[in-house]
Amino acid sequence: MCWRIWHLARKKKQIALDDAQKLARRRIDREQGRNDAENDLSELSEGEKEKGDANSSETVKDNISRSEMLLWSEENKSRHLYIVLISIHGLVRGENMELGRDSDTGGQVKYVVELARALANTNGIYRVDLLTRQIASPEVDSSYGEPIEMLSCPSDGSDCGGAYIIRLPCGPRDKYIPKESLWPHIPEFVDCALNHIVNMARALGEQVNNGKPTWPYVIHGHYADAAEVAADLSGALNVPMVLTGHSLGRNKFEQLLKQGRLSREAINETYKIMRRIEAEEFGLDAAEMVVTSTKQEIEEQWGLYDGFDLKLERKLRVRRRRGVSCRGRHMPRMVVIPPGMDFSYVTIQQSMEGEGDLKSLIGSDRAHSKRNLPPIWSEIMRFFRNPHKPTILALSRPDPKKNVMTLLKAFGECQALRELANLTLILGNRDDIEEMHDSSSAVLTMVLKLIDKYDLYGQVAFPKHHKQSDVPEIYRLAAKTKGVFINPALVEPFGLTLIEAAAYGLPVVATKNGGPVDILKALNNGLLIDPHDQKAIADALLKLVADKTLWLECRKNGLKNIHRFSWPEHCRNYLSHIEHCKNRHATSRLEIAPIADEPISDSLRDVEDLSFRFSTEGDSKLNGEMDPAARQKEIIEAITRRVSSTRNSNASYFPGRRQRLVVIAADCYDSDGNIAKAFQAIIQNVMKAARPGISTGRVGVVLLTGLSLQETIEALSSFQANIEEFDALVCNSGSEMYYPWKDLMADVDYEAHVQYAWPGENIRSMVTRLAIIEGGEENDIVEYVTACSSRCYSYSVKPEAMIRKINDLRQRLRMRGFRCNLVYTHAGLRLNVIPLFASRKQALRYLSVKWGIDLSKVVVFVGEKGDTDYEELVAGIQKTLVLKGAVEYGSERLLRNEDSFKREDVFSQDSPNIIYAEKSFEDCDISSILEHLKVS
Repeated sequence: MCWRIWHLARKKKQIALDDAQKLARRRIDREQGRNDAENDLSELSEGEKEKGDANSSETVKDNISRSEMLLWSEENKSRHLYIVLISIHGLVRGENMELGRDSDTGGQVKYVVELARALANTNGIYRVDLLTRQIASPEVDSSYGEPIEMLSCPSDGSDCGGAYIIRLPCGPRDKYIPKESLWPHIPEFVDCALNHIVNMARALGEQVNNGKPTWPYVIHGHYADAAEVAADLSGALNVPMVLTGHSLGRNKFEQLLKQGRLSREAINETYKIMRRIEAEEFGLDAAEMVVTSTKQEIEEQWGLYDGFDLKLERKLRVRRRRGVSCRGRHMPRMVVIPPGMDFSYVTIQQSMEGEGDLKSLIGSDRAHSKRNLPPIWSEIMRFFRNPHKPTILALSRPDPKKNVMTLLKAFGECQALRELANLTLILGNRDDIEEMHDSSSAVLTMVLKLIDKYDLYGQVAFPKHHKQSDVPEIYRLAAKTKGVFINPALVEPFGLTLIEAAAYGLPVVATKNGGPVDILKALNNGLLIDPHDQKAIADALLKLVADKTLWLECRKNGLKNIHRFSWPEHCRNYLSHIEHCKNRHATSRLEIAPIADEPISDSLRDVEDLSFRFSTEGDSKLNGEMDPAARQKEIIEAITRRVSSTRNSNASYFPGRRQRLVVIAADCYDSDGNIAKAFQAIIQNVMKAARPGISTGRVGVVLLTGLSLQETIEALSSFQANIEEFDALVCNSGSEMYYPWKDLMADVDYEAHVQYAWPGENIRSMVTRLAIIEGGEENDIVEYVTACSSRCYSYSVKPEAMIRKINDLRQRLRMRGFRCNLVYTHAGLRLNVIPLFASRKQALRYLSVKWGIDLSKVVVFVGEKGDTDYEELVAGIQKTLVLKGAVEYGSERLLRNEDSFKREDVFSQDSPNIIYAEKSFEDCDISSILEHLKVS
């Protein structure tokens, strides 16, 4: 037994040592990345020096005047902007929020709901949508299954303005699942959100934009899961993205490692922490702006990420101000905008001398109340032997991070504090502790044990239930008793409860770790403490409770300065910063071609249902005198005449309005990275099965491939495939799009669409230098010039080469300020470096919007393995048919390191949208499958 204990202790020390070494190596890599970037940016070419000198004063002057112009004011009243907020996890609703019900339903829920309402009441904002997960589970209230909930009424009486909660499918609707289990369902949420935004953009365009789609002014993701959603939507629609972290994975990961209770593997398994961190990194890649609550959050939390370095960000900002090239580097702008508060629910007496003690309300004998008291007051006071003593109030969910146990120990071991004050613990709602989540149950059980240990009966209140509407009364009760509010969390990203407490005239004691530092600096209404120091906590509370002069001074300061945290102030700052960031964003927007310019197809059945108006040139009267069939026939003939007259012109036109889309995305290569014979068989079988639909115009076919355009043409020509039967060829892993029906013309709008943050030539030589790992040879990876283009740099990889995997190489590029997408293809023997928002899945989303085809009506053919973008391609609401044996050699071995997240964290392999063919691709009856999916 002794040997076993010794062995386990030794093993634990070794794990801790390994983790410390990994963290140290990563810090060294980050320092090297920063040095590389600074060296590259330190010297300016002569042309850049001249440009910088010539434009310096002019640029600075322009920035100053522009900042003045961008302060949000009454001048923006005539604008009709559409804003999308995203907060996926937890239980989100506008009224009777169940804050504290579980670890996923906390302050973030209240924040996003109030932000949506406040923005909708701001000049220039027409509509705000808050997208969240739809839950129709017997475990929760039925309101969480409602697809739409109005948060605020439109001011102009329209049916589109105002603020709304939009609930979308994300995983099984009949289950309420924790945020750690939502990751495989994120792609489904992205696709559903895309459909909603496109439909809303059309509807708003009809109302306020002369029929042109009104795309979101900004898409704002809250927390890591929504950050990934917002990033994908930002790329799909070319709309600026904003990110708010709320709490961050890297910070939590390092703290858990230091505690030593769980191994790296156990942390990852429990919290899906690596998946969360990658989502946060991707959010940094895509975001124009990151909203933080405090400077500490920027320096000590976001500063831990590969994608952000404070020194490098400042250097890039200076270069932009001077009009000097940033050499392809990009970093989001970090801005400090404290969360707001709705003070309309707060009644503050004009006098700041206090509200009187509790005796004036209930008298010395509780049985003879002078007035009807709020029910929650009675619920709390029933715990106390002497309810007239000042109340120390702590309000949080029962989470170990909130550090309630240390507070209880501090109170229990300080006799002077126990004599002067009572303690009220509002720790969410509970029916039976044993039925609660493990961490919540453990905290509440420990609370009861500590109360018993220190014999705190009659001095500590811990009510089982409270409503959200009770929270103001809880603060008022503490203020009536001249009490103190305390937030002793180990780390508090912001501390909204501190602002709420100040609004009700309560002095505060708060952790020195995180946002409370900035809050108390602004409000000057309390004391900061080390959350690990019991004595410091007791001393701070005792000081405020015992010194009435200090208490009154803190109360006055809080009430005087609270306006700094109002929602109107928050929204003005928020919109001003976004307006500034939008100046650096591409201006191109996704357009949908009018039906009148499209070749004819039989799919134009429900003409009246389309979102477009047709201009016909016929002589017939289309005014209702004909029956519906004749009316439809006449419209179609008129469109046909128009198309015929313009088919040879230079006007842009698109394939007929398809009802379905068949997508071939099987990555068929042999061991040498050449096209395998299976490619021909799959193309021919799918085209044969889809031909009935192709001939009628109802079905379109798209090819998604890692091949270059020239390689694609050669591969298709080798077996006499008719290239013109394809609606689009998406080549080089999604970086290029060509239309065979338009003489293989490139889609220049798509090129502009994916341009965001593309480093271009600046990254070309960097890839070969960073991709080779220690011990590798210089020619393990070399540029493959014939496959390169302006949006794709291709590199040939030697078999058995010692090169970095995708996550490792992406990490090193991020550390140097480069944002791009990386794909290994050709059985791992080629690397395509493409723009951040370019991918085969994003190309499919682009076509879905542009051609008006819902992604749920798309069928994608893939193999059982593929390029390193395989996981992204398979996931979503489209139907994915996995062809057995179609792909023999994939590239997945080069995707992630072993200590990263796993495939099951990316997409749900048992999703009903994924169909696994039982027979081999050669024997599979594709026609029957397409017929079953109504693709014919």
